[in-house]
Formats: sequence, structure tokens, C-alpha cells
Amino acid sequence: MPAVVYDTGALLAAERWHPDVVALHERLTAARLRPLVPVVVLAQAWRGGPQPNLSRLLKGCHVLPDDERVGRAAGAACAAAATSDVVDAVVVVTAVAHGALVVTSDPVDLTRLADALGVRLSLFRV
Repeated sequence: MPAVVYDTGALLAAERWHPDVVALHERLTAARLRPLVPVVVLAQAWRGGPQPNLSRLLKGCHVLPDDERVGRAAGAACAAAATSDVVDAVVVVTAVAHGALVVTSDPVDLTRLADALGVRLSLFRV
């Protein structure tokens, strides 16, 4: 299985204990794969708690810090797609960099960003 990136919708679904997200996460962690969560995605989903289901999910994830390279790439993606949603852009840039599947509730916006960059994303919709 390839790398996996969770977007904000995936984290919110995890907090609701959505069965598709829970099952996928359990398969990934059983295979010793740690889904990637860009820190801006965590910031968008986290509301200070308690968020027990999200906290439980995050224990099996790798939260990625953002850096200048990610920031520049996400900004260029926003410009190419004529959008200002930097969180979605960071998700796309991260997925491309890792050759990752994206778990999302927002396939339309992510596809628009990927199309503007001339890349193809693999998406798992929740």
C-alpha cells in the first residue's frame, strides 16, 4: 500500500468515528504504515479537545511539520488553481511529494489543485 495523507475531512470523520476512516486506519496501522498529517491539517481540525477519537487516531499518524519548501509549493499551487485554500494546497503538495493516497471529504477542490499542477491524485472519499 502506498503512503497515505489525511486531510481535514478525514480527521473530522475520525472524530465522528466514521466506519470507513476507522477501518482504513486500522488496516494501515496493522500493516505498520503511519498516515501523514500535515500540521496545518491538524490545526484546521483541532479545537482544543477533548477530541478523544481524533487523539486516538493521531497516535498512529506522523504529523508533518511544514517548511519553506512546502510553503512555496503550496503557494504556487494556489496561484495555479486560482484558489486561496492553502490547507488543501499543502495536502496536494504533500501527497505528490510522497506518492500518497489522500483520504478526503473534499475531492473536488483537491482534484482542481492537482489538475492545475498537472498531476494526478489517488483519492479515498469519506
